[in-house]
Amino acid sequence: MHDLPDDDSWITARRRAIGQAIRAERRRQGLTQDEVWLAARISRWTYQRIESGEETQLSTLLRIARVLDVPLADLVR
Repeated sequence: MHDLPDDDSWITARRRAIGQAIRAERRRQGLTQDEVWLAARISRWTYQRIESGEETQLSTLLRIARVLDVPLADLVR
């Protein structure tokens, strides 16, 4: 078991990495942000926040993973 660091900067770094993984997969598939957020039935604002590493809900990440047809684990490594 790992001890938590004294601050939560590691969480911010992980959120950014998840956003970067989503962006990379979307671009790899040749999709626009609009195509993904519309297909995932989330707002444009929510999608843009996720790609920039902001806080989100698990259900939103699951929607995006399904639209991109990738396992959620591939996006949150």
